[in-house]
Amino acid sequence: MNRRLTQSLVLMMLVFVPAMAWAGDCADGAGGGSDSGRFQQILESQGAIVAVLASFAFGVLASLTPCVYPMVPITVSIFGATEAKSRLRGAALSGTFVLGIATLFTPMGVICGATGAVMGSALSNMWVMLGLAALFTALAASMFGAFELALPSGLTNKLSTVGGVGFKGAFVMGLVMGLIAAPCTGPFLTGILVVIQQQHDLVLGGAALFAFSLGLGVVFFVAGAFAVNLPKGGAWMMGIKWVSGVGLAYMAFSYLRDKFEPVRNLVDHPSYTFGAIAGGVLLVGVVLGVVHVMAERRKSPIAHLSKPMKLASILPAVAGAAMLFSWLGLNHSVDTNAPEIVWMTNESEALAKANAEGKPVLIDFGAEWCAACKKLEHQTFPDPNVRSEAQRFVTLRVDATDDEDEAIVKLKDKYKVVGLPTVIMLDKTGKEVVRFNDFVKPDQFYAAMKCNVGATKNEAVGMR
Repeated sequence: MNRRLTQSLVLMMLVFVPAMAWAGDCADGAGGGSDSGRFQQILESQGAIVAVLASFAFGVLASLTPCVYPMVPITVSIFGATEAKSRLRGAALSGTFVLGIATLFTPMGVICGATGAVMGSALSNMWVMLGLAALFTALAASMFGAFELALPSGLTNKLSTVGGVGFKGAFVMGLVMGLIAAPCTGPFLTGILVVIQQQHDLVLGGAALFAFSLGLGVVFFVAGAFAVNLPKGGAWMMGIKWVSGVGLAYMAFSYLRDKFEPVRNLVDHPSYTFGAIAGGVLLVGVVLGVVHVMAERRKSPIAHLSKPMKLASILPAVAGAAMLFSWLGLNHSVDTNAPEIVWMTNESEALAKANAEGKPVLIDFGAEWCAACKKLEHQTFPDPNVRSEAQRFVTLRVDATDDEDEAIVKLKDKYKVVGLPTVIMLDKTGKEVVRFNDFVKPDQFYAAMKCNVGATKNEAVGMR
């Protein structure tokens, strides 16, 4: 009993991803602003860490799918980890196997990061957005059992014999396992790659896919290094597939929501009544999904309910998730009496106005495909305090959706914009005093507006 409990705890820890947080005030960084890029480095580092940890978690989830998990004991026995003469050799063989998986997947992240500029431009195209929505819908359908993503069984069996015993065999087997698992990991892997392409970050791309590889291989490592008898596959795998299907379907919806105003209007309701209804709809879907999973248990008396409950759960679960997560992304404290921010779109006119009126400048670089930009738009900028304080500024919004537009490229070069979103505050003399490179909560943004603009010349960061 103790051994089984230990094994269960190990599996639970594999899917636990710690959260990281950072807070600042006027004293230690000017309300979250930047001096000499210090804040930018900290914020970007935190974002990368969270992304890498999430990639690891996706890898673990992918390894628990029905077309990967059952292959664990067979695979580790092929390269000899379970028959190793010592625990250390078993761990070394298993680690080599995981390194083989990483060698296959990591270059994908680097390539996606290198081609990010192309992806950024493409995501401004309506047909590309529709294509991505269709892709994620198809991936969600595969998770719900509409069809299976897997290599032909004959090819899989042939590949599984490649390599042999020893370190060379373990490494080659890792490469092969990456190929065999690729169709099963597609729903998870595709989402990661799309995000990496949007970020246009080679380092993040390589690190995220390396972490995904480690997550995919960690169950193999545990089984090979410690000779752990892993729990048998069963209903819990169906639960993982169901949750993954709902998540992928929500991603498909999010592309349509962010691109098309009529779709956004369906869920753009900040009232708490709408949030309660959304939570209720999602709860109905989750309850039906739980019944489906319970019906998948061996010798379940409600086995005949599995398929109808799964079919009945999809619509409320996906609709509820779309409604609730969209609602959570809105600012629920919007004061309709607070004056809205009036954004200018011409930089030279905005600077001329600021110079004539002696006002500071707030510049928002964003794009249609930028998720964090949308969060700023729907959560931070509608905040009543931010709206009121913004009246002291000349506000300029730069739409960088088309990152091949020469005018946009020049503006990005002028203000040293390397990623989106980028929000810059200039004081009355035109000196940069605040820079944000990610989503910022309303309170932190308001504090930056209050305590940074008007800073002394020594405190400001000039546009060199």
